[in-house]
Amino acid sequence: MTIRRLPPETVNRIAAGEVVERPSSALKELVENALDAGATKVEIQVDHGGLARILVADDGSGMTADELPLAVERHATSKLAPSAEGVYDLLNIYTLGFRGEALPSIGSVARLSISARVKGEDACRILVDAGAVGPVSPAAFPGPHGARIEVTDLFYATPARLKFMKSERAEALAVTEEVKRQAMAHEAVAFTLDLDGRRALRFAAEAAGVEGRLRRLSEVLGRDFADNALLIDQTREGVRLTGYAGLPTYSRGNAQHQYLFVNGRPVRDRLIGGALRAAYADFLARDRHPVAALYVELSAEEVDVNVHPAKAEVRFRDPGLVRGLIIGALRHALAAAGHRSATTTAQGALGGFRPQGAVPSYTPTAAPGWRGSGMWSQSPPVTTLLPGLSERSARVEFEGPPLEYAETQPEAQPPVQELEDFPLGAARAQLHATYIVAQTRDGLVIVDQHAAHERLVYERMKTEMSEGGVARQALLLPEVVELDPADAERVASRAEELAQLGLVLEAFGPGAVLVRETPALLGDTDVAGLVRDIADDLAEAGQALALSERLAEVCGTMACHGSVRAGRRLSAPEMNALLRQMEATPHSGQCNHGRPTYVELKLADVERLFGRR
Repeated sequence: MTIRRLPPETVNRIAAGEVVERPSSALKELVENALDAGATKVEIQVDHGGLARILVADDGSGMTADELPLAVERHATSKLAPSAEGVYDLLNIYTLGFRGEALPSIGSVARLSISARVKGEDACRILVDAGAVGPVSPAAFPGPHGARIEVTDLFYATPARLKFMKSERAEALAVTEEVKRQAMAHEAVAFTLDLDGRRALRFAAEAAGVEGRLRRLSEVLGRDFADNALLIDQTREGVRLTGYAGLPTYSRGNAQHQYLFVNGRPVRDRLIGGALRAAYADFLARDRHPVAALYVELSAEEVDVNVHPAKAEVRFRDPGLVRGLIIGALRHALAAAGHRSATTTAQGALGGFRPQGAVPSYTPTAAPGWRGSGMWSQSPPVTTLLPGLSERSARVEFEGPPLEYAETQPEAQPPVQELEDFPLGAARAQLHATYIVAQTRDGLVIVDQHAAHERLVYERMKTEMSEGGVARQALLLPEVVELDPADAERVASRAEELAQLGLVLEAFGPGAVLVRETPALLGDTDVAGLVRDIADDLAEAGQALALSERLAEVCGTMACHGSVRAGRRLSAPEMNALLRQMEATPHSGQCNHGRPTYVELKLADVERLFGRR
């Protein structure tokens, strides 16, 4: 087989296939060049999904007439500077791009026009048509400095690639998502996007910092995000994590609203998915996903941005450190949120009310439990126990005698005025033996008694497990689980960590492990399947998620069965005791599956329902 040297135009088109996959990837390169040039305003115009035309105009530093030919030459870049010895350091990359391949790659498969002006000099222009570079010529340019790059007829020089493009609508959506990611990464930069002549996005420049970033995120992710986001700001061993994560009750049905930015660069990384799943494991069902925008800042030497031609992925020198930081910071923020629940639950509840124009006729009849005084009698309190770890972990301590509401016992009324000052207020009624209605100073709260008690029991079980460890059960006959040699070594190296979770095993030859004990909570479990799942988790995420998640799932099931059931009547002291424990228990705003345990309605919202406001 004869070895041939490829012509430059073919080399450029091959490079374009790696760097420019679709219109959105071409736009990404152009926007990042503008940001690296110090732009504070980026204007984007896209026609027919970007296949017909892409225009990116910025107010950055611009380019001189001598720099324009270099800009469309392969491996020519302004992003790298040599040291005193003439060495280019590829380990310290502080810009969004550095390869010097984007513009020549785009010009090799499309028609490319670049107009630029440096402050104090005349504007100039250069054209590239399917790899053919034209001369530099004078140009008209609005503004004192910056660049205007226009790409037309993308992939016309490579018809085979053009056939694999999606519909114009799909490409336009991809372009919109790319602009949103860049806007989220750079809140101090103004962005506008026009699709086929219509304004699709407009983001004004925000002040750099926490408040400006939250305003920008709210513009992208929705206005409700600001009311339901938890601030993240943690540092560990030189790595800083900032950003915002949504409350568990403010979740989505897919993971599309999870964003990771590394040193200002939007990236896609499996790391964030696994870390978010681990951090929210106690709060969300498997089919629900949290909303999060996380920003990682670390030394350029600790991250490799050169692992993907389009710079869409990065590689951390210590991924375990970054993952642990994300999980720890998220759990800390969730714990600090206490019993807080998403505001969207109240909005949904208010939306369910429909004003009625007429009141249906009704003939009152005697109802069970009605005492004739306008109040309901309450059943005596019943102690609810969980058949699990211990009585203490499953009991809600209801204090005080049962309260009988009766006309003849006015002194038995609770001090409602004092209880209203608590966040969840004073219990005033129970609806359908399932929902507690409480009154606060400025509204009312409706609590799902079963979901709320389930979270209380679950948190007590977790505390008891952490204090006393996980109970183990010895296998009558130790089980040998065969694995790939690398997986077996990985699992055996984590034997001490797994033992703390109740799974005792040891290496058994080059491709197997011997399991001696399993967590008692799991009962009669599939030992081989469990170990294989753990091996997969260790290979992918570096932590044994399968075992911890199974234990959490079992505890959640036990907590569910051992909680106050829907349909049980509670006395006023019992209801108020439940409310006070919710206020003192972390994460009590949602049950173990991510559903809200209570809905709070402000008095002003209720008044609007009746036309009082």
